[in-house]
Amino acid sequence: MKSHMVWFLFLVSFLSVFPAPSESMVRHYKFNVVMKNITRLCSSKPTVTVNGRYPGPTIYAREDDTLLIKVVNHVKYNVSIHWHGVRQVRTGWADGPAYITQCPLQPGQVYTYNYTLTGQRGTLWWHAHILWLRATVHGAIVILPKRGVPYPFPKPDHEKVIVLAEWWKSDTENVINEALKSGLAPNVSDAHMINGHSGPVNNCPSQGYKLSVTNGKTYLLRLVNAALNEELFFKVAGHLFTVVEVDAVYVKPFKTDTILIAPGQTTNVLLTTSKSAGKYLVTASPFMDSPIAVDNVTATATVHYSGTLSSSPTTLTLPPPQNATTIANNFTNSLRSLNSKKYPALVPTTIDHHLFFTVGLGLNPCPTCKAGNGSRVVASINNVTFTMPKTALLPAHYFNISGVFTTDFPKNPPHVFNYSGGSVTNMATETGTRLYKLPYNATVQLVLQDTGVIAPENHPIHLHGFNFFEVGRGLGNFNAKKDPSNFNLVDPVERNTIGVPSGGWVVIRFRADNPGVWFMHCHLEVHTTWGLKMAFLVENGKGPNQSILPPPKDLPKC
Repeated sequence: MKSHMVWFLFLVSFLSVFPAPSESMVRHYKFNVVMKNITRLCSSKPTVTVNGRYPGPTIYAREDDTLLIKVVNHVKYNVSIHWHGVRQVRTGWADGPAYITQCPLQPGQVYTYNYTLTGQRGTLWWHAHILWLRATVHGAIVILPKRGVPYPFPKPDHEKVIVLAEWWKSDTENVINEALKSGLAPNVSDAHMINGHSGPVNNCPSQGYKLSVTNGKTYLLRLVNAALNEELFFKVAGHLFTVVEVDAVYVKPFKTDTILIAPGQTTNVLLTTSKSAGKYLVTASPFMDSPIAVDNVTATATVHYSGTLSSSPTTLTLPPPQNATTIANNFTNSLRSLNSKKYPALVPTTIDHHLFFTVGLGLNPCPTCKAGNGSRVVASINNVTFTMPKTALLPAHYFNISGVFTTDFPKNPPHVFNYSGGSVTNMATETGTRLYKLPYNATVQLVLQDTGVIAPENHPIHLHGFNFFEVGRGLGNFNAKKDPSNFNLVDPVERNTIGVPSGGWVVIRFRADNPGVWFMHCHLEVHTTWGLKMAFLVENGKGPNQSILPPPKDLPKC
């Protein structure tokens, strides 16, 4: 009896010193940013990559895990990495946009991104957030549910990551630098990519990506649009998708034969292999319903059933027309939050800050821009073309460094006009590093209104540090008296990147419950470069867990 008691006391003390393993883990990754000669479209070029891979490595984790990702910069460019869609609660130092939350890693520097995937599960992605490096520096983040927690849809037999992208034969840094010198738009890409492969293009018999499948199985496809400047349609011949998640948030499942996915967005779909055998064409093609040049080359891949001969004919499908607005709208309008007991849609119903932001293009004087006749195309939010600072904004805020930014970003457009139509005589914008300040936990309603200045266009707007709810959208000019009566406050889709429709508006709502400096910008890289960006400064709260954590010791300096 005595020996049993001794053993029991030993066990109690052992367990108190060595507690049972918790559900969450710390996962370590190392990203070496290196140059690699890559051949695509029958030509080679030195390419910036992570670990020599294109697309880059997939990060795997579970909800509530902590990631420690050591990034080592071996290239001549300054580098920073953004973990797109990760909430980064109180850890803005790990968010990644250069000169916003951190100074970039200069050549030879090392920085460890340290963050926790708090309350998030699904598909997100990572990409370079400086210059145009994200053209090739990108990859998926797969966050599995906690152990023992099922998906709220039938368990798939297999899972596959599908990364969509664009490829230029030229060096992408040269492409944008030449455009900035001229004042005009940059050259469009030469091809689209599906998991790093274009399929046959313009007399180049490029190998396409092959998705090998077995009959009678369900595959969860985790789609990422890593393209720089183009919204894409995605199809598989002879098959329907069931959409189950966007931007790492579950949605009410619906069936479709065509996915619309904007740069920055992720979409999870179930694909059931209902055919007995065969090869089926996969297409990724651009959506653009404005008179703006795009890369019109369709990327192709194949779904290849096991037991099918390579010489078998491929069942074809036609991609949607480039300007298929109806198909795009049907997809967008089908998205609804799951809004279940376990995954509720916590839509703010009382609003502290009503904001109205116009998003669009403009023209500013540029005496050296000969090709642009002395003008440069710019982009703006509320007619402010954002000027990138030389010192990162989050350290400037945290350490009270003056003269880096102001907090007078306008909550409404400075000039009222017929935003979506009609012409304006003055297309010039103001410039500045202006932020909008929000108290901790404030609720925000933000109207994002496209303008027709130069041309109306669909703008995928990404907000760092938060998810938000899309409560309404429409064409023309937002009507503050009539349109709110049609808002969906029950099960609106929740995401981190939203398409503002061409010549229209979208309304989002979010709660500012994450202190720090959070970038908001168009995810068409050309528009970000031109200045379609701003940042929210969310103040610390009063509670113990409502303040920004101190910066890590290895945070790069400018």
